[in-house]
Amino acid sequence: MRNFEFYNPTKLIFGKDTLEALKTEVPKYGKKVLLVYGGGSIKRNGLYDRTLSLLSEIGAEVSELAGVEPNPRLSTVHRGVELCREKGIELILAVGGGSVLDCAKAVAVGAKYEGDIWDFVDRKAAPQGALPLGTVLTMAATGSEMNNGSVITNEKTQEKMGWGSVHAYPAFSILDPVNTYSVPRDQTIYGVVDMMSHVLEHYFHQDANTPVQDGFCEALLRTMMEAGSKLVNDLENYELRETILYCGTMALNGMVSMGFAGDWATHNIEHAVSAVYDIPHGGGLAILFPNWMKHNLDVNPARFRQLAVNVFGVDAAGKTDREAGLEGIEALSRFWTSIGAPSRLADYDIDDSQIGAMADKAVKFGPFGNFSKLQREDVIEIYKMSL
Repeated sequence: MRNFEFYNPTKLIFGKDTLEALKTEVPKYGKKVLLVYGGGSIKRNGLYDRTLSLLSEIGAEVSELAGVEPNPRLSTVHRGVELCREKGIELILAVGGGSVLDCAKAVAVGAKYEGDIWDFVDRKAAPQGALPLGTVLTMAATGSEMNNGSVITNEKTQEKMGWGSVHAYPAFSILDPVNTYSVPRDQTIYGVVDMMSHVLEHYFHQDANTPVQDGFCEALLRTMMEAGSKLVNDLENYELRETILYCGTMALNGMVSMGFAGDWATHNIEHAVSAVYDIPHGGGLAILFPNWMKHNLDVNPARFRQLAVNVFGVDAAGKTDREAGLEGIEALSRFWTSIGAPSRLADYDIDDSQIGAMADKAVKFGPFGNFSKLQREDVIEIYKMSL
């Protein structure tokens, strides 16, 4: 295990009817609020009206940044930064899923920076501050409600990249499982895949003596599979929504990943795909992750065997680590397919015409991955395996 420091300043407010916490949390930061949201689902399910009513009760002055895209665009971030400066915003309140929260984080740091927010994403500068950010989560997936990461798409250059900063943690996040009832089946599926992928990105590392962390990851994966397989057919089941919502937060808030460096190559590979084709992130991960696993099976077959046995119940008796590990990979693929996730890039009408261009985007900052360092030719091979 590596030496580590753990820091997470986000106040998590979890459970039914917790939206009322806005009345106590928002006044801590000011009255001028920028409300950030997406395509209008919060208006259809009543969350928008309830949020505005609570903000009105405390005398908040509300400006709005609406229409945040599923893969949030740099131009939308720019609009938000301009609004913050024009209106003298004191608190950003993001109401939505991971994309809305990612956009809001970029706006928060961009409002305190004289240059272009893309400088942070492009590794040309680092944030030195941010407006405070509160969130009301409506979809279980990214863990953005309790971490310092964000993913932004530059539509002009067709680049989609992640970035992070200690200044990007939300000050508070409100998670009421009822607010996730309106997430449709396909998006619920993608959310389950995404959070499972976050755990798998943690799990594949090269550091020694991590039995506690491994156990956390394995328990999360088993729980996500059990609850997720039921939830996709019972979308308004409170207990299942509650379990999946909590799993999504725990998968990427730093709690299960102390003391080691996870891989994160598959996310980078997928970002290049959805930058070009604008596909759902979770759908892309369902296609690419099993093929990343197959490509890297021989890096540490024992690690794959452990996953296969402890998560997927593979009987490894009389089998090599590689054989058992491959059964685990196939079991993961079957599970994701069973709940309705895609399995090939062809499911999104993606052929091999942009493989080179996507690989170039993936390796923009050089070879990547911590479990196995990937070169451009590795990325191309994984794309070809995924067609």
